[in-house]
Amino acid sequence: MKIVTALVRPHALDAVRRALERHAVLGMTITEVETCEGGHVEIHKGARVEVGLAPRLRVESVVDDEIVERLLDQLVTNLDGGDGQLWVRHVDLVLRVRTGERGHDAV
Repeated sequence: MKIVTALVRPHALDAVRRALERHAVLGMTITEVETCEGGHVEIHKGARVEVGLAPRLRVESVVDDEIVERLLDQLVTNLDGGDGQLWVRHVDLVLRVRTGERGHDAV
């Protein structure tokens, strides 16, 4: 199994959710984060303001190895350039505390 993390702009959440749902991935964790991108400029009350932190959403989901590449292709298709980053990491074990289920059954 792998954990796929999408670090995206807030407006891109629907695109990420649609991609996950197309691959029958319904479980996800969404966390509001801020990233330091070397500063960007926004207009606030008519004045240019340099902002050091940018709001992002971190969307994480554990998926089967077999669908990772197709899911990544779907995410790249659904997202616009500059919407964020995608990470894939290996998961050694998933354990559902309530039932003791392990592996795919625990997801």
